[in-house]
This record gives sequence, structure tokens and C-alpha cells, in this order.
Amino acid sequence: MRPFHPKFPFIPVTDVSGEVIEVGSAIHEFKVGDKVVSKLNLWKAGGLAEYVAASESDTVSRAAGISAADAAGLPVAGLTALQALSSIGTKFDGSGTGADVLITTASSGVGMYAVQLAKLGNHRVTATCGARNLDLVGSIGADEVLDYASPEGATLASPSGRKYDYIVNLTDRGKWSVFRPQLSSNGGRVIDVSPNLGNFRASVMTLFSWRKKLSLVILTLGKKELGFLLELMREGKLKTVVDSRHPFEKAAEAWARSMSGHATGKVIVEM
Repeated sequence: MRPFHPKFPFIPVTDVSGEVIEVGSAIHEFKVGDKVVSKLNLWKAGGLAEYVAASESDTVSRAAGISAADAAGLPVAGLTALQALSSIGTKFDGSGTGADVLITTASSGVGMYAVQLAKLGNHRVTATCGARNLDLVGSIGADEVLDYASPEGATLASPSGRKYDYIVNLTDRGKWSVFRPQLSSNGGRVIDVSPNLGNFRASVMTLFSWRKKLSLVILTLGKKELGFLLELMREGKLKTVVDSRHPFEKAAEAWARSMSGHATGKVIVEM
């Protein structure tokens, strides 16, 4: 990472939730003692520490009843899921008619939020995950769940034979050649959160397509949308699925768990 982070040592993690212990002279929205959640700058980060300086523009109050751990899972994963589903016109108030949507790697941190948000939008959700998480992903709302290692999972074929209006791809192993046959012929679209080189090419090649196409998503949502997610959580409409909790002294183990690619939901460090 040295070309991108020339200043070492570098303290990782951008998602934090805790209590304000000091405010700068230009801060008007928060005061000492406030419970907050913040999305730190990606390149500066610093969240894996006892104290961190956060920007007011990326910080939101945490309502009573929402735990620090649940809130800490939200920023990057929750906002990424929200942006992906917002890009296909999802109405999260239940007023939409919904569509046939496939969500890959649904047991990941982003995936767990994506399934729940998709169901709030009345979508009919097919999800892929490992065999050990089939029941869990079904319990948070997926209508159909595929074991990605099964023949159906490898081809992404819906058990009910449906074609997908949208595919929200959360794995860098996804391929346009596999997505394309499963898309509806009436303008089916892939929303790719983790593009590989092949899918990047597909996004360029299908840029002006009126039918099947692949679009890339880069996270741009911020404070307003994070507040929206916290409100959904306060209302009991959205929850953080926690893979594991680690004391601060074992943060290295937590980091290794997160980087392993096998976590189910979010990995939390507590202090």
C-alpha cells in the first residue's frame, strides 16, 4: 500500500462509533458526551485506535437504542448497499412495485444490508452465499438463496426460472459472461460494486446499450444517507449482522478475519 499511503505507520478502519470527548472551535452540531457514528476519510482512516479525529461533515448522531457495535457496521457497507439499490430506483418506503433482483455474496457485510434494503423496496430477491449461510440469508428476507458452489449457483440460475431485472454484484469473481444470460431481455442491468478487469471492459462496451448492460458503482453517499440508514435501524427495519466481536487487544485477529473473505456480516472491534 505504500504508493497510496506514503505515511507510515498507517492506522486502518474508516467505520467508527463512540462518544465525543472533545470538539473543535468550529463545531456547532455536536458537543462533548454525544453518541455518534462516523465514516472517516478513506486515505487517512485511523479508526482502529482508542481516539480518532472525525469530520463533522461525515458524522451523525446515534439515537438511543442503537448500540455502538450496530452503528459501527453501517457506514461503508450500508452506504454501498444503499447506493447500489438507489441506482436502480428502489423506493425504501414500500411504495414501489419491486423487481426481480439477484444479490451475489449476500452473506458479506454489504450483502446483508443489501438484502434487507431490497426487501424494503418490495423487490423479489434471489441471493447467493456459501452453504453454511443459506438459512441466515433467507431469514433476513431473501426469497431464494443459492449455494454459490452448486451448479445453480455457478450459473446464477433462479430456482423459480425467473430472469433478473437487476443483478447487484458484490464479488470481484463475478463475470459478465455469467451475468448476461440471466438478465431479463427487457433492459436487464448489472450493478457492479466490485468490478474486475473483465467487468470494467463490459461496462465500457455496454455503456450505450438499450438492453442488457453493466454499470459500475463508486461510493459517493455521505452524512444525509447515513442518517437515513440509522433511522431505518432505529425503526427496526434494518439490522447489522455481526460476524464476530474482538477486544481492542486482539484487533490484529479481527483485521485478519475481515481480510479473509469468510466473515458473515460485520467484524467488530470493541474497547
